[in-house]
Amino acid sequence: MQAPEVLVLQASYSNSVHAQAIGFLLNHYAEDAMGGGQSLSADTRQQLAIELAKRPHAFSVLAFIAGEPVGLVNCFEGFSTFACRPLVNVHDVVVIASARGQGISQKMLAKVEEIARQRGCCKITLEVLEGNEAAKGAYRKLGFADYQLDPQMGRALFWQKAL
Repeated sequence: MQAPEVLVLQASYSNSVHAQAIGFLLNHYAEDAMGGGQSLSADTRQQLAIELAKRPHAFSVLAFIAGEPVGLVNCFEGFSTFACRPLVNVHDVVVIASARGQGISQKMLAKVEEIARQRGCCKITLEVLEGNEAAKGAYRKLGFADYQLDPQMGRALFWQKAL
């Protein structure tokens, strides 16, 4: 049996199908243990694409199988001061549970890399939970790794402060 064809594309925030898929998929991620285990508000799901569209450095990649949304990557362009070039930060990677293990995240991240190269970016960054072995394995296959500038100073950590 042949695997179903996966359509991967850069989302158009003004396309109602894409906008609905973004809200649906991000909510799926939020409800998962890796996303905190809580549903997003209906307002957040409905307004997400509208708010992303207001940010010129935001872009999203969607994956569909047979017209159904199965994957999402939300990205934001940043800037590397050391390289004096833009970079892409992958903020969310979502593959619905029923479609995992089919290489969908890798296909979406390949599209992110294509877009990053078109924008002249020097690198792609992302964060991953320490215990998410499946995601770490997928990212390693694509060449991602943790990093350190000086071995005596240790590996880079991602911290946050809620406001």
